[in-house]
Amino acid sequence: MQNGQLVAAVDLGSNSFRLEIGVFEDGQIRRVDYLKETVRQGNGLDAERMLSKEAMQRGWDCLSRFAERLAGFSLEHVRAVATQTLREAKNRDFFLIQATTILGFPIEVISGKEEARLIYLGVAHGLPQSNEKRLVIDIGGRSTEMVLGRGYKSSVMESYRVGSVKWSMKYFGSGQFTSSAFTKAEIAAKAVLDEALNLYPRNSWDIAYGSSGTVGAVVDVLTAEGWPAGKITREGLDWLKEKLIKIGHVDTLKLDGVKDDRKPVIGGGLSILFALFDLLGIEEMEAAQGALRQGVLQDLLDRLERDETTDLRSSMVAALANRFAVDMAQADRVTRTALHLFQNLHIVEGKKSGRIIRLENKLAWAAQLLEIGTRISHSDFHKHGAYILDNADLTGFSMTELHRLSQLILGHRGKLKKLDPELRDEDFVCQLISLRLAAILCHARREPDLKGLTFKRAEVDAGFVISCKKNWAQQWPQSAHLLQEECEAWLKTNWQLQFQISSGV
Repeated sequence: MQNGQLVAAVDLGSNSFRLEIGVFEDGQIRRVDYLKETVRQGNGLDAERMLSKEAMQRGWDCLSRFAERLAGFSLEHVRAVATQTLREAKNRDFFLIQATTILGFPIEVISGKEEARLIYLGVAHGLPQSNEKRLVIDIGGRSTEMVLGRGYKSSVMESYRVGSVKWSMKYFGSGQFTSSAFTKAEIAAKAVLDEALNLYPRNSWDIAYGSSGTVGAVVDVLTAEGWPAGKITREGLDWLKEKLIKIGHVDTLKLDGVKDDRKPVIGGGLSILFALFDLLGIEEMEAAQGALRQGVLQDLLDRLERDETTDLRSSMVAALANRFAVDMAQADRVTRTALHLFQNLHIVEGKKSGRIIRLENKLAWAAQLLEIGTRISHSDFHKHGAYILDNADLTGFSMTELHRLSQLILGHRGKLKKLDPELRDEDFVCQLISLRLAAILCHARREPDLKGLTFKRAEVDAGFVISCKKNWAQQWPQSAHLLQEECEAWLKTNWQLQFQISSGV
């Protein structure tokens, strides 16, 4: 990446939406702009996990303002991620379709563990280089992420469904700060966080760092009242809780350092902090400057500077394939064949675009993982492979990316009707047909004869043409038969595949 290049990260959190814009300078990213809006989408999630129309509208309105600031940015220099509220929401796709159109960039829903990894990355890049063992905690609106790491590398990542918005709604919904409300909230938080004791014992870390909203708000209050700057102690937490109980209600809350947008959620956030201090034996927590959005920018930079062989996601795909004992010789055959076919559809002069490279990478990952489901069932392995990917935590991948891979694997064989929504996406169709044809051509688990084949887009209509000479069809009759059947499968979609056999050799 060249010096002066602008990059941006959008964080769709449960409490706030944030936009961070940075400029690349000598291997580092320097902030040039930061926008934050308190959208409080987490408040709009009902008991059935449906996001209200009002909460969705607040999100869309905010993203329209972010979109104006992002005008002129290229696709590869912006990454938008969504966290716990949209992980939970059953109607998230309805929100995301409109949100993506408004923002003008794809929005990825990331898993809790991936969120934790990115948070740690953002925190680590904001700290001095050190060999210390770090515990990083981020209390968000509807989830809390915890990470162990050293340097820039995280080792243990987890996400728990306890957050400042969720806990404030449940235990401080009336706005009252009472001793009994804090007691109930802390006990409930400990019940959720209890398993963290095994993952983050006191001897596994040297220093505890807190990231983002809740920790920042508590630090601001304590610092304004004369406590040590940038730190949270148990004594400071005790003082703040007593102060809130004395104040009695959120409507009368007036403390230096507490911004208006934090007042409704400070009770829930504080009770979670108490639970963490008690459970993990934390005596002191330092406030970290980095957060999720900085981690997203660092990860974006890493992706832009790496090639596909060093991308973290490639190593995770290889590890998953190894775990499910994939036949790597066959996986490599299918991968090479699928990429060959896909590239025939995108013949361009000069350097490939970033979009084509990303599509090729995802196609290659799907081909590598095509047979992970065979360890469960041979006949329905595509269905089991898709299920595995839809429910996997793969470091570096968003839930959106994993679902895309799952649909490619699900659709690489069998009827196409199951993929009707995805078949509206031309890029997906090009990936899918390349993968299906590669699986057919490699069906005998040997190198296919590609020299006798041509594959291209049809000159008219929405379709594709695969053609061969007569002697190719005679030499490989089973492949020719399967290609004819494949044409019939595509007849039931809005896309067409023609198999043409010409005379000659």
